[in-house]
Amino acid sequence: MNFLLIVDDSKNWKLEIPNVEIVSANSYLTDSKYSEKRKFKVFNLCKSYRYQSYGYYVSLLAEARWHKPVPSISTIQDMKSNSITKITSEEIEEIIQSSLKDIKSNKFVLKIYFGENNLKKYEKLSHEIFTLFYTPFLRVTFSYNHPKWSAQSVIPIPADEIPEEDKEFVMECARRYFSKKRIFNSRRKNFFRYNMAILYNGLLEEKPSNRRAINKFIKLAETLGIESEIITKEDYSRIPEFDILFIRETTAVNNHTYRFSRRASAEGLSVIDDPESILKCCNKVYLTEILKNNNISIPKTLIVKKNNGGVDEIINQFGFPVVLKKPDSSFSLGVKKAENKEELTKLLSDFFENSDLVICQEYVPTSFDWRIGVLNKKPLFACRYYMAKKYWQILKKGRDGKTKEGDSDTIPIEQVPKKVLKEALRAAKLIGDGLYGVDIKETNGKVYVIEINDNPNIDAGTEDKVLGKEVYLRILNHLIEKLEHRK
Repeated sequence: MNFLLIVDDSKNWKLEIPNVEIVSANSYLTDSKYSEKRKFKVFNLCKSYRYQSYGYYVSLLAEARWHKPVPSISTIQDMKSNSITKITSEEIEEIIQSSLKDIKSNKFVLKIYFGENNLKKYEKLSHEIFTLFYTPFLRVTFSYNHPKWSAQSVIPIPADEIPEEDKEFVMECARRYFSKKRIFNSRRKNFFRYNMAILYNGLLEEKPSNRRAINKFIKLAETLGIESEIITKEDYSRIPEFDILFIRETTAVNNHTYRFSRRASAEGLSVIDDPESILKCCNKVYLTEILKNNNISIPKTLIVKKNNGGVDEIINQFGFPVVLKKPDSSFSLGVKKAENKEELTKLLSDFFENSDLVICQEYVPTSFDWRIGVLNKKPLFACRYYMAKKYWQILKKGRDGKTKEGDSDTIPIEQVPKKVLKEALRAAKLIGDGLYGVDIKETNGKVYVIEINDNPNIDAGTEDKVLGKEVYLRILNHLIEKLEHRK
């Protein structure tokens, strides 16, 4: 991949950056050698990004050419929006306050060059702002209104307005940025059509894919012309570098996985899990309502409100045992069973510390749960996950902190009971066209949808037992189809 630095007039550009081609805006917009090739990454340093200016059209046409511009059109629009600036300020408020606490004046201007500032105490703040507004040169204005600092504006610094005393530092920043291993990757080959980021942390105990599965995704992606790279939560600023984001960490609305998904979707990437699916699937209150309202069979369920009694009503409706669920729990870790009134009262008190609503559900004992994997509204795999030994759930957390799992088996889709498959597909369709895992209990001739997971397990040796590599290829091809449809 070739890296282009677009400036208003290349003749007046005095900064030399190794391995980067300096191109005038006029040449980039009019020369066919730039419009006919896709293997470019464009860094737009034009002095203005205002609507219909050269700078605006450089990023606009770069997106049309699949050149991955920095900044993107969405970032340019974000920098014009006061509301976006305010939201950004709130997202990183703690860093802002700690970084600027010693400043005596009521106004402060921070200059950021490729995510860096020449004073170490502003290093973290500069990096965080760069991840949110992925633009080479930024000027951020802060104001102090007792008792705190807030961002008032975020604007690009035109290349020809870089102060003379900053130019040597800018060169150092540029060289560091463009010499990073992540950019000049020796594995890049001409046949790679797309770049895929896999958000993954192999150190976590609970994760939706084991390392063998991740390796299979990477290897098979290459056969489809996709170069893959594992990224971590530290790589938020790099999202615009990719065409595809595949999240293989446990998702949650209030952690980095949702921020990654939302940013990637806004930048035009093909994403699994998409932000809407995360929002819907990560909250059991939402799932309860949407399943009930669409006549999907679920166990008897009650949504209990904080400071509204509840204990006696639960006992009258459900008796014991009864199951309580945190609205945003995952991997069965926020699901508890109460055997008596004392346990029920204690669990409700604990759950209400973090949520104003708690899900109460009848206990439906089964030896296993069905998990139907659904991709783009079609069945992908079918597993039976058995309860952990001498336990009522699939996962059992021991006193030593280690998690024990029950056995599992994978069976062909055509051998799944028709009513199980039908309910799974009906349920998944309510969420979207992404990748889902629908959990179902089957007992006494009835089926109950327990939940819909936006981030289902794809482990080598389990979910791929029947279809083998076809499981991975179907997911990868779906990501390509979504990308090409968006483009």
